[in-house]
Amino acid sequence: MSGGDLSVVYGIGELVVGPGEDDSDGPLEIREDAAFAAVDGEVVAVASSEAITREYPPENAATAIDADGRAVVPGFVDPHTHAVFAGDRSDEFAAKLGGAEYREILAEGGGILRTVRAVREAGDDRLVASLAGHLETMLAHGTTTAEVKSGYGLDTETELRLLAAIDRADARQPVDLVPTFMGAHAVPERVDAEAYVDEVIGEQLPAVAEQGIAAFCDVFCEEGVFGVDQSRRVLEAGRERGLEPKIHAEEFTRLGGAELAAELGAVSADHLLCATDEDVDALVESGVVPVLLPGTAFGLGEGYADARAFLEAGAPVALATDFNPNCHSRSMEFVQTLGAVEMGLTPAEALLAATRNAALALGLEDGTGTLREGAPADAVVLEAPSYVHVAYRLDTSAVEAVLKSGEVVYE
Repeated sequence: MSGGDLSVVYGIGELVVGPGEDDSDGPLEIREDAAFAAVDGEVVAVASSEAITREYPPENAATAIDADGRAVVPGFVDPHTHAVFAGDRSDEFAAKLGGAEYREILAEGGGILRTVRAVREAGDDRLVASLAGHLETMLAHGTTTAEVKSGYGLDTETELRLLAAIDRADARQPVDLVPTFMGAHAVPERVDAEAYVDEVIGEQLPAVAEQGIAAFCDVFCEEGVFGVDQSRRVLEAGRERGLEPKIHAEEFTRLGGAELAAELGAVSADHLLCATDEDVDALVESGVVPVLLPGTAFGLGEGYADARAFLEAGAPVALATDFNPNCHSRSMEFVQTLGAVEMGLTPAEALLAATRNAALALGLEDGTGTLREGAPADAVVLEAPSYVHVAYRLDTSAVEAVLKSGEVVYE
């Protein structure tokens, strides 16, 4: 074959191509003794190992991997992180174990506000280096695409700095980043919530839109933070500026954030620990992707979102790490383990939630989260014969190698 850089992965014992295409497939389409070929980072063929190696000889490829019977899955997509920050809040973890509640810590100037102070003092290069380091760990656990939110600035200058840091980190390492503006993450100290919403809408959003980095606008719709009407104002203003809405909803209380997500047709509604059956139905009917964050519940020692209720209603459930100083997990493998062990997902449902469904939560319609023809050649080679090992392993990673756009970026 001629033209373009060729990548071939063959000898795959179990290849997860993507979501099942009919009821007989179940949640996943799986092929045995399989292979795929990619040209210039895009999958061009998926077939038996014998057929692929005949048409796309590995010796002609820039990248050739003999999986030797191991499993290969799509690269993981992490659709909810707060991975750009500074400072350390490990002492708050200890305090929560001693009985302190997160909202109490926040009300006393800790939590998000503590990280805001650290970020404002940090230099730009430090923010970029910190984010790049976290992404290196995420990549080692199989993540090839991740959303990263701002939100630890709470003023125009620092929010722009955070988005610029995300953009710089995106350019210097292989994980694709999807930036989200979240100026409405908390109410700054000594500022009224309504006045701060006015600032987000009147000052921050115009500057963010002019900067041109963020794809989404998010808001923390929660009791004691931003109410439903305030959240609606922020998200509608963001949409007017070209930023599609996402929302932190029903995490600690049922305030109405899920209903707002359905009303606005948000791309996703995230957390949803307190969502009701009515909320589930509204999100499904409006096409909003529910993003569930089991690592947050695990770290807080609280109950988990009702994943099965969403699945039974027909929702494309997505999983994410929610990596932040309050939830220090960068592993989508661990998230899938929690999804299976604590939320009642099958390993297949958990993998789908961490790949294609997670991509839908970021509005990615290019096949990201699959290994079908035309999709980005983002793949994880496991050191195991089955994808089940991703959720099954409790103490070690199942990742042997990671490909991004057909190139080996971790092994």
